[in-house]
Amino acid sequence: MRSGSGETKLVQELILYAASAALSCLVMFVGLKQLDPNRDAAKKALEHKKEIAKRLGRPLVQTNSYEDIVACDVVNPDHIDVRFDTIGGLDGIKEALYELVILPLQRPELFSRGKLLGPQKGVLLYGPPGTGKTMLAKAIAKESGAVFINVRVANLMSKWFGDAQKLVSAVFTLAQKLQPAIIFIDEVDSFLGQRKSTDHEALTNMKTEFMSLWDGFTTDHDARVMVLAATNRPSELDEAILRRLPQAFEIGMPNRKDRAAILKVVLKDEKVEDGIDYDRVAALCDGYTGSDILEFCKKAAYLPIRDLLDDEKLGKPSPEPRPLSQADLERVIATTKKTNVAANEYSRLSSSWQRQGEDSDGSHVTITLAELLSKLVNLQPEPRDP
Repeated sequence: MRSGSGETKLVQELILYAASAALSCLVMFVGLKQLDPNRDAAKKALEHKKEIAKRLGRPLVQTNSYEDIVACDVVNPDHIDVRFDTIGGLDGIKEALYELVILPLQRPELFSRGKLLGPQKGVLLYGPPGTGKTMLAKAIAKESGAVFINVRVANLMSKWFGDAQKLVSAVFTLAQKLQPAIIFIDEVDSFLGQRKSTDHEALTNMKTEFMSLWDGFTTDHDARVMVLAATNRPSELDEAILRRLPQAFEIGMPNRKDRAAILKVVLKDEKVEDGIDYDRVAALCDGYTGSDILEFCKKAAYLPIRDLLDDEKLGKPSPEPRPLSQADLERVIATTKKTNVAANEYSRLSSSWQRQGEDSDGSHVTITLAELLSKLVNLQPEPRDP
């Protein structure tokens, strides 16, 4: 009897020990899961990935937790509203991009023979701000039907050692699973700029991992995956990055013909008067970028509304604003500054204020706007007695 009761007690202790161990493991598992820094991002990415699979008409691909985070930056080409015909000008560049970039992604069977023909691994768009580099990147994804992965450096950074390299690797592995795919990096100089001895070790490791995967060392070299980069400062890119971007296109300032084409695209769906001389308006906005043209057209669109409000104040209400006229465009051009001119004037004024804020020995002192106005007021001559 005593031996039987002892065995029963031993079994009960073992059961209690096993239950306690299982409960401890469960608590530890739940606790570690709650401490996961990517938990919320992974949950959101999983929902986003299911939505992408439904829109693309493809089965849900098997991905790891790092690929789920990158999936948040995936853009379906069907949801991009920019095409080549919605971009004014740049006819030669659009034709070259179609032949070198879009066609290999659309018709891979034509470029599968030999080593010379194949999808481009890297394309660089460079030029001044506001000339349409990002719009061209969207149009390439739209025209080719490729999945668009908009890489944001902030999403690749992590406080955990080694996670940044795994996230960089996930960009390429996810692109390979969703191919044809375009990996787009805007302002690429901020991420893949020239390597310096002062760079943080994590950033250096990210660059090395990115370039290694880009060359196809551990990925499929024949995958229909292309890296598309845009920058305003190509001279600041690392030499190794420039070697991996063999196709580079300069998106320069639009000429008169391109400015007229941009005007027609911007005003295509607007209510405008008949007979607008687009060539004359394009000649008046010499030196304007595509972004500048869009902005002054927005300003001109307010003039008919302003006239309608003035008529209402005079007791002559109108049912709707009048059409946009050429006089409105010319009026706005006469009072609008180009972005580069405005930036130069701001820099000149800032340097002028800085010179005024230096002591005679050259040391810098800070002058607030109120102090500067006070100095200007004190310089006014005092009124004389009559």
